[in-house]
Amino acid sequence: MSKPRSLALPSGTRAYLLETPRGRFAVLDCEPAGPALGTALLLPGFTGSKEDFLALLEPLARAGYRAVAVDGRGQHESPGPRGASGYTPRALAEDVIAQAAALGGGPVHLVGHSFGGLVARAAVRLAPRSFASLTLLSSGPGHVGPEQRAKIRLLRAALPVLPSAVVWAVTRWLDSRDPAYEPETPDVAEFLRQRWFNTRPGQLIAAGRQLRTEPDRTEQIAALPVPLHVAYGDGETVWTLDELAALARATDARHTVVAGAAHSPNVTHPEALASSLTDFWTTP
Repeated sequence: MSKPRSLALPSGTRAYLLETPRGRFAVLDCEPAGPALGTALLLPGFTGSKEDFLALLEPLARAGYRAVAVDGRGQHESPGPRGASGYTPRALAEDVIAQAAALGGGPVHLVGHSFGGLVARAAVRLAPRSFASLTLLSSGPGHVGPEQRAKIRLLRAALPVLPSAVVWAVTRWLDSRDPAYEPETPDVAEFLRQRWFNTRPGQLIAAGRQLRTEPDRTEQIAALPVPLHVAYGDGETVWTLDELAALARATDARHTVVAGAAHSPNVTHPEALASSLTDFWTTP
């Protein structure tokens, strides 16, 4: 889970519901001061939301790009069906294709963080002409590692049978045991609680299942007909560094390792990440 360090909206950012033929999606839309060089569509990960990209919006806009972070269906402020069957990989991919079209301005640069990377690569596979490029941010070729699979298994087992408040308390306790845990400010802690209760359990169950069972998609990713970028922190723990480096080599992708970052460079190292993204988008 990414945790924003501040909830302040960057200058020039609008929060609204993006209308698409597949429904309405909550977005944070940050426009550059002048004409946009392009549009970036940012997809959050498991238990996350559009706010995970708050720190990244302004650096991208400063570099001349329109940056749009979105809550996927059933995430935080976007509506979604109750049951897990409404969150198939294809349904989520088709949502992203519709979001890109609704933003206008031609193909968008797609950035998927963690679980969002699984959704992003499926969207590009379905409609490659909708996207100018694909960045897999802290997102590996297949399922997550054993420790993460165990946590997700526990969460998926608890959600259908225990009150949400109990599952939230257990989740917070598990997070606090992580060596990289950082306490939040009271306003961020309240936001995290509200986001948890806003997110549909069906979305969490379906996303958790995919993270636990996703096969290695390296060959499919390599076959995507768009420029590819694999980026992650040198302290990444959800996927191994060897897996991520191998993915970058096998797909001939641009390869960025953000020094000092863990699973969420978008939160902890937004300037360095924005620099690597914009360099990727502008360099042939």
